[in-house]
Amino acid sequence: MMSLAWPLFRVTEQAALAAWPQTGCGDKNKIDGLAVTALRQELNDVAFRGRVVIGEGEIDHAPMLWIGEEVGKGDGPEVDIAVDPIEGTRMVA
Repeated sequence: MMSLAWPLFRVTEQAALAAWPQTGCGDKNKIDGLAVTALRQELNDVAFRGRVVIGEGEIDHAPMLWIGEEVGKGDGPEVDIAVDPIEGTRMVA
């Protein structure tokens, strides 16, 4: 079975890189939105069948990554996902 460690490392890296240019902008929703969008796009490129079990949507009322949402390419291992793309959005903003 293929390890998901490196693909998931890349997912988190891309979420951070998407938000980084806006660090210090003062808008936590903007920072969170950039990270959430990037995280979801990257998750959908990973060869697995993921299901969000702890979601960003409920935490910060984000438009995506809700509990029950399916992510991934739809092939490979079934995986439960807990997401929070930016830990401390106020501090980052």
